Amino acid sequence: MTATGADDLRFRGVLGTCTAQRNSVAPHDQHRSRCVHEHDGGDRAARGHGAHGGGAMSARLRDIAQQTEQIVAAGAYRAPDGHEVPISAETEAARSGTRMHGPGPVEAPPVPPVDTLFEVTGESSLEAARRLVAAGPVAVLNFASARNPGGGYLNGAQAQEEALCRASALYTCLVGVREFYDHHRAHRDPFYTDRVIHSPAVPVFRDDRGRLLDEPYTAGFLTAAAPNAGVVQRRAPERAGELPQALAVRAERVLETAVAHGYRRLVLGAWGCGVFRNDPAQVAGAFRALLGPGGRFAGTFEQVVFGILDRTPGAVTREAFVRAFPGRELPAGP
Repeated sequence: MTATGADDLRFRGVLGTCTAQRNSVAPHDQHRSRCVHEHDGGDRAARGHGAHGGGAMSARLRDIAQQTEQIVAAGAYRAPDGHEVPISAETEAARSGTRMHGPGPVEAPPVPPVDTLFEVTGESSLEAARRLVAAGPVAVLNFASARNPGGGYLNGAQAQEEALCRASALYTCLVGVREFYDHHRAHRDPFYTDRVIHSPAVPVFRDDRGRLLDEPYTAGFLTAAAPNAGVVQRRAPERAGELPQALAVRAERVLETAVAHGYRRLVLGAWGCGVFRNDPAQVAGAFRALLGPGGRFAGTFEQVVFGILDRTPGAVTREAFVRAFPGRELPAGP
C-alpha cells in the first residue's frame, strides 16, 4: 500500500484490500511430518517463505500483516458493513498491560473449584476463542517464537503465532517485551526458558480468512515458547529425556499465569508439535497431569478447549489430545 493509501486507511484501503484477500489462507503443507496448521511458533522471522512456503501466498500474508499494523497505528478500521470501528483505547490498554512472568513460579491464588469442560476440536485458536468469549474473558496460548516477536509474521510466514498476529493487535504488545526475546537470543539453549508473556484483552478484528470483523472482540494471550525438541534431538540427543519434564514445568507456568490473571476459560492446543517436533502425546500428557484428576489445576478452569487444525492422515496429533482428554467433563475432585 502506498503512503497515500495508508493516509486513507480507515476509510478505503483496508476494507478494499482485505475483501479481495478474504480467501488468503495458506494450504496445509502435506510434506512435513506431523503437519499441523496451528503448530508451534518456530524462529521463522528470517524465512521469506514462512512455515508453509509459497511465494504468492507469502506475499499475500505479508500484505495482510502490513495492513494489520496500519490498522493498529491508525487505531480504527472500516468494517465490512461500512461503520468505523475504533480500537485505539483497547490496543493501548493491552500494550501497556503486557507483562512478562517467570522463569520462576508465578503466584496463582486459589479459586473455587468447578467441573471443567474439556473439548478437543478441529477449530483454530481464534475460532475457539471467539466461541468462548461470550461467556467471559478467555486466554489463548500463543505458540511462540522464543527469539522473534510474532515469529515470521511480518515476512508472511504461516503458523499459529503469525495467524494470531495477523488477526489482532498482539504483535504491538510483544515488541515491547524485549527481555523475553533478548534473553533467548543471547542463550542458545533449545530448551528455552519458562518465561511467559501475558497480554490482556487484546482486540481481535479479523477472522481466519483475513476478513475484517464487523464487531471485534478481545482475548488475553499467553505467549510461551515450547522446547525445540527437533534441535535437542539433533544436537544434544543425550538430553532428549529431559523434554517431558521441561514441557511439564513450562505448561505449569502457563497455567499459573492464567490463574494469576483471573482467567477461567482457556484455549490451548498442539503447542510445540510442529516445527519444534515435540511428541503430541508428551504435550497432551503435560496438560493432562496438571488439569486432570489429581492435578494441581484440576477444577480450576470452567472450560478448556484444545483447538487443533490437523490435516495429517488419521489426525494423529489431535488424536493424542483426544486420548488424554476423552471425556467432555472432568469433576473438580475432592
